[in-house]
Amino acid sequence: MISTLHVHTRVCVCVCVNGLLIPLPSRPRKRTFWRLILLALGLLGLLLLNWLPIFRNLEVFIPMGVCPSATMLQMKDNFTGVLRPWARPEVLTCTSWGAPIIWDGTFDPDIAQQEARRQNLTIGLTVFAVGRYLEKYLARFLESAEEHFMVGQRVVYYVFTERPAAVPRVALGPGRQMRVQYVVRERRWQDVSMARMRTLHEALGGRLGREAHFVFCMDVDQHFSSAFGPEALAESVAQLHAWHYRCTPANTRASSSLLGINDHKEHRSSGQQDRERGLEALWHDESHLNKYFWLHKPAKVLSPEFCWSPEIGPRPEIRRPRLLSAPKEYAILRD
Repeated sequence: MISTLHVHTRVCVCVCVNGLLIPLPSRPRKRTFWRLILLALGLLGLLLLNWLPIFRNLEVFIPMGVCPSATMLQMKDNFTGVLRPWARPEVLTCTSWGAPIIWDGTFDPDIAQQEARRQNLTIGLTVFAVGRYLEKYLARFLESAEEHFMVGQRVVYYVFTERPAAVPRVALGPGRQMRVQYVVRERRWQDVSMARMRTLHEALGGRLGREAHFVFCMDVDQHFSSAFGPEALAESVAQLHAWHYRCTPANTRASSSLLGINDHKEHRSSGQQDRERGLEALWHDESHLNKYFWLHKPAKVLSPEFCWSPEIGPRPEIRRPRLLSAPKEYAILRD
């Protein structure tokens, strides 16, 4: 007869630290340990949220980097000729691939105006005003554009909305026109955001593409505050994001952009592929635009002066904000 002996053993899991064996906590203790870690992280997150303006103020001590002298000497702008990157030594004036970053003081606005008129350009500015965004923001956006956007140039505004009759009447200067196009309002605000590139692609394949040499696409919840001229034009243009430019100066997360017809087609295809796979980008069309610029480097990058957020507060390097974003009121404006 064979008998078996049941022996209950307790396994101790230890780690060796400086020659000493230190036991790790048991499973119940591990759960408590990780709960405490998560609680601490949660409290830290709340603390950072409440003290965020203070932490934002510390960003001014993060160096942006220096453009190499060899790159500085070679940089030219298609509308302002030779740039003056050395005029702004406190900021980064070029990208790692040699594209200029346009800051106030690095270009001659008069030369840019003359060159744009010489080329007899028509510049398109598209804006989507759907839902409550129309009443809240559109009038100020258009009025400020008339005062500051491409002054002295031929401009055509394209307003996309589901309520064309509600678009406010704005007095337009010589050589400036407005076209209002009906769009179907999407059910979710996320779909409204993603549908913009599809609508733009169709418009660029039609009248907009025939009458405008360059096209800007901008959000309606912002307004122009100073001259936004032809110095912003190029084959493709990205914008350094106001909230991220010091932490990642090479980041070209775009808040306003210029893309050609083929560029819009590729950008739209990227979003459509994600949708077919059941994926939704965190920042919607902006995420796809960031990916596009990562793969296809822009010819020019605009500094955060060209689209600034007043919520950040004053910064010494932001000398002349040209476009200001409004405070976000998603709870009121989004259904």
